Amino acid sequence: MQVTSYGLFWRADEIEWFPGQGNRNEFRLLGRIGKNRPGLRIADFRRQQGIYILFDEYGPAYVGLAKGDRLGARLRDHHNDHLNGKWDRFSWFGFNPVGATTDKHGILSLNQPRRDVTDDTSTTIGDLEALLIAAMGPKLNQQKMRFDEAEKWEQVTRWEWEETYMARTAPVD
Repeated sequence: MQVTSYGLFWRADEIEWFPGQGNRNEFRLLGRIGKNRPGLRIADFRRQQGIYILFDEYGPAYVGLAKGDRLGARLRDHHNDHLNGKWDRFSWFGFNPVGATTDKHGILSLNQPRRDVTDDTSTTIGDLEALLIAAMGPKLNQQKMRFDEAEKWEQVTRWEWEETYMARTAPVD
């Protein structure tokens, strides 16, 4: 698999993990590229599949795998299991590319991962090296973290979505 998108050191306290009944779609893992139109893109990564790393104040604390469309569910599960209260940031590395289709709020959907990239061993190895460098931050590595074709997404916090980006991504009539 090839890493197509990733987010580094997103803050867990900036996500509404349990929005309450009737607010099912309020739980999101929103990321952005850009800040203003026309370059602003916002996507919801809760249905991403890939690898995630939970961090505590000392560094990487847990590594997990989100199969299918379960990144958001796996992270949310860790608020109720044995990891509850033991992490405050997370990084994720996703295999599903961001699509071009948006919902009524202008949030981009995710596509299924490409199947043909699994045969490209050099890309896979390079992406794994970049993932480990990003996760561990080894001080002696001279090689910079570089994915072959992945985009870095910045976290959109709850207040940023409501106060800033919701209006910027709304479809123009």
